[in-house]
Amino acid sequence: MPLTHTRDLFAKALKGKYAIGAFNVNDMELLQGIVEACEEEKSPLILQISKGARQYANPVYLKKLIEAAISVTTIPIAVHLDHGDSFELCKQCIDEGFTSVMIDGSHLPLDKNIEVCKKVVEYAHKHNTVVEGELGQLVGAQHDDGEEGGGFSKGGLYTHPDEAVEFVKQTGVDSLAVAIGNSHGAYKFKGTQHLNLDRLKAIKQALMNAGLGDYPLVLHGASSVPKDMVMEINKYGGKLGEDAAGVPEADIEIARRTGCTKVNIDTDLRLAMTAGIRKVFAETPKEFDPRKYLGPARARVKDLVRHKVKNVLCCAGHAFD
Repeated sequence: MPLTHTRDLFAKALKGKYAIGAFNVNDMELLQGIVEACEEEKSPLILQISKGARQYANPVYLKKLIEAAISVTTIPIAVHLDHGDSFELCKQCIDEGFTSVMIDGSHLPLDKNIEVCKKVVEYAHKHNTVVEGELGQLVGAQHDDGEEGGGFSKGGLYTHPDEAVEFVKQTGVDSLAVAIGNSHGAYKFKGTQHLNLDRLKAIKQALMNAGLGDYPLVLHGASSVPKDMVMEINKYGGKLGEDAAGVPEADIEIARRTGCTKVNIDTDLRLAMTAGIRKVFAETPKEFDPRKYLGPARARVKDLVRHKVKNVLCCAGHAFD
């Protein structure tokens, strides 16, 4: 099945009140676990590739891996650039055949953010590519933690409903990533905290009142950082802090029903893979065959994705809507 566009997926998701999982890909095992889970659950899928993933795996390798995945699946799959930090990077991905790109100018003043997003939109729409913008600033690791050119923000800035309307109208972006208390990485909250769902509803309503319809919103930093997975990693030699905490899945369910049509998941994938690898190393320390520890890690990723699409995003069974 050829690559599809997030525009098509979002229209169906908004109508059905479910969200599409956008899962980050860095290597073959992650890709296989994600795709196999979604294929078996008949879930539409967005595969995300960050600047850091492109640097790590080589864009040509990633493209060929995705082509292989498409050749053995039947579900609709979109390929999305996650956190593009420049027009040049977005252009490269558009030219390579990505069906969706994100231009992240959220760290810029509003007028500069609008300027760069508008430039990407003009080029992307000429090439039948969908664009996601971001307004507001998330706490945590921006782009990829440790990536050259990335950074860590200690202070967030919520998306303002009126600015969201201005931003969408002036840029023409097809979807908008919002900041409502979500954050990147494994340390999203201190204690028990939640997304500001009232702010999310206000943004959605402002866009509706402005004549923009049931506009698709995007939730970044939406990994839930399961406590049992953190404990398992630490049991087998990890050193994750006890304060590792993510977005409660109950909050994500409400965000989905409110109109967050795309939900990004990366940290949970990393935790699942790490837990699988550490368990094998701890229980069979003589093991050195990568297949013997990457195989179980891939299975953990698959189980995680299956849970997300069935029980949190509720997009299982909607591949052929």
